[in-house]
Amino acid sequence: MTTPLTLTPDRNPDGATVLKAAGEIDMSNSEALAAALDDLPGRLVVDLAEVDYLDSAGLSVLFARAERLEIVINPLLASVVTYSGLATMTTVHGLDSPDGTGG
Repeated sequence: MTTPLTLTPDRNPDGATVLKAAGEIDMSNSEALAAALDDLPGRLVVDLAEVDYLDSAGLSVLFARAERLEIVINPLLASVVTYSGLATMTTVHGLDSPDGTGG
């Protein structure tokens, strides 16, 4: 069964291409995330502010494309993005402190 995930392409006011995700990203839908990212050319902002869960399959998709991504996260994802090392490979917005703990 596929976990609910909504992927919506958009543009920021500055014209940057954005892919907004909402729901959960796991092995049941990580291919849909990969396809959506691959369909959008060039530098890309991935807005994960409404993502409640991100597993290793989703992280793998982001790692493989990290050089062209800028990521927006919520506090729930801070530790997984930090401890996985993804935050050292791309710009991540939403980290309150260097270790991702918010303190």
